[in-house]
Amino acid sequence: MGFKDQIDLLKLPQHIAIIMDGNGRWAKGKGKLRVFGHRNGVLSVRDVVEGAGEIGVKYITLYTFSSENWSRPKLEVSAIMELMISTIHKEINNFMKNNVRLNAIGDLKMLPEKCYKELAGAIDKTANNTGIVLTLALSYSSRREIVQAAKNIASKVQKGELDIANIDEETFENNLYTSGMPNPELLIRTSGEYRISNYLLWQIAYAELYFTPKLWPDFRREDLYEAIIDYQKRERRFGMISEQLN
Repeated sequence: MGFKDQIDLLKLPQHIAIIMDGNGRWAKGKGKLRVFGHRNGVLSVRDVVEGAGEIGVKYITLYTFSSENWSRPKLEVSAIMELMISTIHKEINNFMKNNVRLNAIGDLKMLPEKCYKELAGAIDKTANNTGIVLTLALSYSSRREIVQAAKNIASKVQKGELDIANIDEETFENNLYTSGMPNPELLIRTSGEYRISNYLLWQIAYAELYFTPKLWPDFRREDLYEAIIDYQKRERRFGMISEQLN
């Protein structure tokens, strides 16, 4: 019996977030340039997104490029941006075929103009799709997102649009990039690293964390299904005790 057959479809996480780590190390292990790993990582994205949509996962958010990644060697950054443009262009037909709605969060204005236009066009084209929502976290920093949310709220208070007494967690969430999306119930990180790396810090407050030694280019839908099975074996208490859940 495969992992897919073991999944309880009535207990699926609605939203899965993934830190796609290990592309560079995977390429280095094969004696290739780091960009070779990024290219092969695209195959993993396609298979995992299709696999998630196939079983009914509603949202999947991928840590694609962090704000900190801009400090990497210029050649690698340039290659990643070019790869992103070509990948979005090539994948748009698959998005339409599989009813995938593309979304993006982060400081998107930092992206090269050509990359931004390709991304915006794909988001617009898939806007009416009703299947899984694929969100790319690009030029993304969770701390920066939280600071920006605080600024937005402060501005509304200053303008008299919001009473400070009415600020609560819902107010804050409505000012995050992920407004309108459920918080992730499962966070997966590949490559054997045990860090969150400034990713969705507010949103994963109650997410189950799953770490795998597999490098991202080797990660496929069966690995995703294995992570979901592990998630379904856990007891999610949200601060309560087991007896209160029964």
